[in-house]
Amino acid sequence: MANTNTFLLQITTLFCLLFPVANSVVFNYPAIFNFGDSNSDTGELVAALGDILDLPNGQTYFKTPSGRFCDGRLTIDFLMDAMDLPFLNAYLDSIGLPSFHKGCNFAAAGSTIQPATAQSVSPFSFGVQVAQFVRFKARVLELLAKGKRLDKYLPAQDYFQKALYMFDIGQNDLAGAFYSKTLDQVLASIPTILIEFETGIKALYDQGARNFWIHNTGPLGCLAQNVAKFGTDASSLEEQGCVRKHNQAAKIFNLQLHALTKKLQGLYTDSNFTYVDIYTIKSNLIANYSKLGFEQPIMACCGFGGPPLNYDSRISCGKTKVINGATVTAKACNDSSEYVNWDGIHYSEAANQYVSSQILTGKYSDPPFSDKMPFLLSLKF
Repeated sequence: MANTNTFLLQITTLFCLLFPVANSVVFNYPAIFNFGDSNSDTGELVAALGDILDLPNGQTYFKTPSGRFCDGRLTIDFLMDAMDLPFLNAYLDSIGLPSFHKGCNFAAAGSTIQPATAQSVSPFSFGVQVAQFVRFKARVLELLAKGKRLDKYLPAQDYFQKALYMFDIGQNDLAGAFYSKTLDQVLASIPTILIEFETGIKALYDQGARNFWIHNTGPLGCLAQNVAKFGTDASSLEEQGCVRKHNQAAKIFNLQLHALTKKLQGLYTDSNFTYVDIYTIKSNLIANYSKLGFEQPIMACCGFGGPPLNYDSRISCGKTKVINGATVTAKACNDSSEYVNWDGIHYSEAANQYVSSQILTGKYSDPPFSDKMPFLLSLKF
């Protein structure tokens, strides 16, 4: 397992000020509003479509499926803990008196920045998520105006301007495009994708958002799903066993996303934009997996087919199906903490814990975290 002592040492780094281009701002937000895909979906798609995520999903931390495509916690869960905030409830998950006092999560698995099509896994593209936020805010303000009865469940009016707005989306735009486009065509589509992203950011700014935290996309060529489909020819693979063209596309996308983030910071001088280099963090994890306590950098823990990938696109984690005349179940490995990848598409809790620990060093952000550190993090993991 990833070295717990190393992780705690990294996490106890006193982290709390961002030092954006415009002005310094204390990393002490009253609420978080998150937009994205399965990398940060805490139950949205499952609630919306009535899908059932079976065990072993959720087995590591929640001990039951939690709506997350993971054996346990996601990177966003660790970040919420670091900020001493509760895990975010999904916007559409209405069961069990969900509280949105400290924020709301609009991220849905399978979502893209570009508008969804009939073939999309999720209908909740970035534009739809932003529209959901606009409705959420309007409804909150309407309810708050009626009295204090719901105050403990809803964000205060000033939270909308003081909150941190987090984004982790774009991976599915690229990964999905490769099923019908060449690398050159995928690269040519990136500016259009980012125009859509910029439109959403501007809409949120118009709604009062001022603190933006933007994750770039990870090395999607290192996901077993993409290696299985596009990496059958060894010449298409990089040294680590990842699909070269997918990682090339991710790098180009990230360069342009970084440039857009700088442009937006220049445009909105009363705001704070932080760009987080998830690609480098995840690439370092895959390249140095053994030193970091992992046994498998690409092979799925929960899947079907066995080594080298343990991934079969016909059956997802926890499901039982008839394949080639035989009834099979996609089961979990014995110890998910030894695997970077959970199900061929999503990272394990152990990997997410490592990723969050690296984010919290501040070294992978632009601008990097300030060295001014006013308070200790509340450690929970």
